[in-house]
Amino acid sequence: MDSSAQASASSAIPENVFSPALEFAFRITIILGAPLDQGTYEGRRRRIIPILRGSVAGPGFEGEVLPGGADWQSVGVEDGVASIYARSTLQHRDGAVVSMINRGVRRGPPEVMARLAAGERVDPAAYYFRASPQFEVQPGPHGWLAQNVFLCAGKRWPDAVHLDIFKVL
Repeated sequence: MDSSAQASASSAIPENVFSPALEFAFRITIILGAPLDQGTYEGRRRRIIPILRGSVAGPGFEGEVLPGGADWQSVGVEDGVASIYARSTLQHRDGAVVSMINRGVRRGPPEVMARLAAGERVDPAAYYFRASPQFEVQPGPHGWLAQNVFLCAGKRWPDAVHLDIFKVL
């Protein structure tokens, strides 16, 4: 790259770019039921995956995942990219109830995605599973959940998911 091209490329990056940090808040382990297949239409395979129960553990929250939520997924027939829309209910050990909406994406090489779809245990480093959880909770000691932005790094296991939740600082 010549010097004029370098100058042009570097001027495209604004000065003093602020890059937020992440702080681990908690891990959610969700036990899943058998998927309910809705069929394929509009180029996407659609299914609903029931949330049976689970646990929440970490410095920011200790409690359980209550039964009754689900993950409404649609998976691209051509590219295998899964669009995730999950709703679940968490209960802190002090009794506070928190709603969570978690939207995200899971994608990877076709052979890796096929192994996940077949129910195999796959190394999470082999695929991308990220989401942006949002929490609804009454004001009080857990209000910080509704007052911050969070990112989630997910791991899909044959009958469960681990969601590592990070607060964006």
